Amino acid sequence: MPPDAPLLQAHGLKIAARAAAFDDAIRPGEIAGLAGLEGHGQEEYLETLAGHRRPLAGEVLAGDETRIGSAAQAVRHGIAYLPRDRRTTGIFPTLSVVDNFAAATPGHDAKLGVIGGGARRSRFAVWRERLSVVARSDRAPITALSGGNQQKVLLARVLALKPRVLLLNDPTRGVDIRTRHALYEVFAGLAAEGMALVVLSTEIEEILRLCHRVVVFRDGGVQARLDRAEMSVERVIAAMFGRVA
Repeated sequence: MPPDAPLLQAHGLKIAARAAAFDDAIRPGEIAGLAGLEGHGQEEYLETLAGHRRPLAGEVLAGDETRIGSAAQAVRHGIAYLPRDRRTTGIFPTLSVVDNFAAATPGHDAKLGVIGGGARRSRFAVWRERLSVVARSDRAPITALSGGNQQKVLLARVLALKPRVLLLNDPTRGVDIRTRHALYEVFAGLAAEGMALVVLSTEIEEILRLCHRVVVFRDGGVQARLDRAEMSVERVIAAMFGRVA
């Protein structure tokens, strides 16, 4: 497979009854942004890429041309999804920091069928350092952490899957400025290593800072596609409201 071949593709995708079908291709090393007014299709598209939602028409293909039809299949093909609402769809509030981290990869800590706590903590220590997670103890309840540090633990969880494609649903929502900029550096570093990222953000400035291109949705379909040279707050807003971008 050529080095710039898409890692994830949408073919003839239709996610709203009255919207036109569209194509898209997510390539190694790029950060693609998704924008639009709330409820206009960008979240549905991201969830479709992640295998959490079935399109009305068309298909999502992994890099090896396998059709993605479920979240489990997406994970098997190197596609990881970080949800928007960490409190209701992300963290397990009764579990510790390290157990929340390992929730998606419990088999990575097993030896002869027995899960070892030491191996789990060692794995987490790597991501704890890389993401600068501030936690009194990895055995403390995850609810003892700040919102920003909870988000970092969830990011560590999906990165532990070693994905080739990372789908991020409003990843800096509700975190402080310092954490936000730390996450920006992490995302840029992952892209530099060859990972493909798709970032849905409710903040246009964030998309302009992070992304190489942006797809703007309106009424369930693609309203505009802008590359970095074309991206501006004014053009993105114009597309969001159905005006010429």
